[in-house]
Amino acid sequence: MLLVGLPGSGKSTWAEQQGTAVISTDQIRFLLSDDAANQLIHGPVFATGRFLLRKRLGLRRPVTYIDATNATRHERRTWIQLAQMFDARVEAIFFDTPLDLCKQRNRNRARVVPEWAMDALASRLTAPSLDEGLEAITVYAGAIVYDALT
Repeated sequence: MLLVGLPGSGKSTWAEQQGTAVISTDQIRFLLSDDAANQLIHGPVFATGRFLLRKRLGLRRPVTYIDATNATRHERRTWIQLAQMFDARVEAIFFDTPLDLCKQRNRNRARVVPEWAMDALASRLTAPSLDEGLEAITVYAGAIVYDALT
């Protein structure tokens, strides 16, 4: 299950409420460098995330949430291909939260993402599509949930 959305869109909060393990790139950054904001270790962070996903898929865990921005098709492709290698169902949850609300929430977080970085991510963010290999997409728009595509 790929979580897709800007920082402050609600991905991590939602994932924490689901009662299952979450592969969070922020948590991996913290585990590897003691700094959840460290962008200098991008490669090792995602290699660790892929390793953990392979292990969970190999153990046939029914659900694994990938908590990362997953802003573009390219960023989602590796996760999708890896899940498909294990014949796992691949879905996305798109947190379609307005940028202004994400920025407001971001200002109240312990780890604030710089505003320029929020703007850059927002300019790259593309909604997930079934033609990426996803079997279903759920859209959270504010407090409203749409099972947009299945």
